[in-house]
Amino acid sequence: MEQIPVYLFLGFLESGKTKFIQETLEDTRFNQGEKTIILMCESGLEEYDLSAYKKNNVQLIEIDDETSITADKLSEINKKHSPERIMLEYNGMYSLNTLMEALPDNWAIAQTFLFVDSSTFITYNNNMRQLMFEKLQMADLVAFNRFDESKYSKEEFHKVVRVANRSCEIVYEDNNNVVTPDDIQDPLPFDLEAPIVEISDKDYAIWYSDLCESMDEEGGARYDGKTLKLHAMLISNKNVKDSFIIGRNLMTCCEADIRLAAIVCRNPINFKHENEHWYTVTGKLEIRFSAAYGKKGPVLTVETVEPSTAPENPVATFY
Repeated sequence: MEQIPVYLFLGFLESGKTKFIQETLEDTRFNQGEKTIILMCESGLEEYDLSAYKKNNVQLIEIDDETSITADKLSEINKKHSPERIMLEYNGMYSLNTLMEALPDNWAIAQTFLFVDSSTFITYNNNMRQLMFEKLQMADLVAFNRFDESKYSKEEFHKVVRVANRSCEIVYEDNNNVVTPDDIQDPLPFDLEAPIVEISDKDYAIWYSDLCESMDEEGGARYDGKTLKLHAMLISNKNVKDSFIIGRNLMTCCEADIRLAAIVCRNPINFKHENEHWYTVTGKLEIRFSAAYGKKGPVLTVETVEPSTAPENPVATFY
């Protein structure tokens, strides 16, 4: 089926979603008569004015509760209106999983925008971490509205965003509607050019996230051939001969999303380790096929292993 682009607008109430969608529709560079549906999942103070559009050109459909966001409901809308594109203003209190599970097969997320009221960002992030994190993680663009440099810190906002998403664009809009792009650099906290790249306990989460991203973007070239020194737990790998797994539990957002962040280790020195004990391991990392992955992945060929103890916080975090 022909794919229908979905432009997804995220953010909590009064964060600026409606205003941006209205301005986008009024921009002739974006809107040249395509049959458009606005799916509005919440109502704020700002209202849409669609009087300038032909009735069948832009239609507004309201969905007033999360339980109505189902595969049947969205498929019904798709069949009835045959849109060429969707502009979806999502309720900030709804789970994104609800939407992802309900999207029709021919609806494809084209871009995701997250709008944030600067005055409430830190409070919402602290008190509704799960809801904020999933939005940050999915966004292609994060726009901080009502940003006042005398009150808020770009460095603090930037750090919170980068914990969840290292590649999205970040912009700041002040009360005079002046938009400033984020130009803060994100250097890695370890030296990739060192003879031995030492990954400290506090940097394990950043290193593992960067390793996974480099696999997606560059085939792992950033780490291929590097000698690494890691402090982690060793786990027996019964599926592959002469190898084990080294890793740590990693918490991205909250306790519910804790997962094992690990890599396969070849053990040519035949080190006799104790299962689920902590060690400091040094070895050369290569991107190669491993039966444990069933494809190419990061494999550390062990050179030295030193018994150790668990760190004060054995769960790796980004903060």
